[in-house]
Amino acid sequence: MFCYRHPDREAYVRCQRCERLICPECQTEASVGFLCPEDSGSRASSFRAPKVLRRASSGDALVTKVLVLVNVVIYGLQILTGGVLTAYLYYVPIATLAEPWRMITAGFIHSDDLFTNPTSVLHIVLNMYTLWILGQALEPMLGRWRFLSLYMLAILGGSVAVLLYGDPVGGVLGASGGIFGLMGAYFVVLRSLGGNSNSIVGVIAINLAFTFLNPGISWQAHIGGLVIGGAVAFIYSKTRRAEQQSLQVGLLIGVAALLILTSISFASNLLS
Repeated sequence: MFCYRHPDREAYVRCQRCERLICPECQTEASVGFLCPEDSGSRASSFRAPKVLRRASSGDALVTKVLVLVNVVIYGLQILTGGVLTAYLYYVPIATLAEPWRMITAGFIHSDDLFTNPTSVLHIVLNMYTLWILGQALEPMLGRWRFLSLYMLAILGGSVAVLLYGDPVGGVLGASGGIFGLMGAYFVVLRSLGGNSNSIVGVIAINLAFTFLNPGISWQAHIGGLVIGGAVAFIYSKTRRAEQQSLQVGLLIGVAALLILTSISFASNLLS
């Protein structure tokens, strides 16, 4: 999808009047959402996009590329070590207090039984493909650090949900918590920008249906990531002005603190 005025720029928002796709530079904020320069009465030469949108639209999705690369490299190491690395990184709720880093590292490893089950490679392939697609859309809009914060908090949120509602001694692994976080965030971002969110709603619905129909998938991690991703994106949508950046950072720290404190409290109860 590309902007009707800038064919070389991807666009994910439609003008609320003519429904043409418009990039951030061509968006004029209005009470009904966003309008293109023609429908807003702005001339292309004089139109200035809101500061936060210009800043968020810069960049080339570098964080997305690094995340994909890190996941692929770690997957290669999982295979080369015969699963030894996997054993050190996957998440088990009962080990939360003793090895809390697993709540994050589990989001960077995938099924490694490639030789006994060749189709297991689809686990990382599908996750990385989805990360690539959503990252290319979201990172330019949010900016690198906001995107990375969103992704990491979604992974943590997925692990917290596994801790609260999963099997205390059951192991989980995979980037799906972070991926669902991006889905939830994309929905919230599109809604806040006045864009058409029907497509991402369909994607979320299909993935949730697949999640609950497959007993081997951790629905807790998916739901946890989805909720936290949407919550973080909601914070972003309400703190877009330059003078609200301190508030935005404070709220993100608050989300992280809430997840950590919840983990400590519930994990302590598991051991008592």
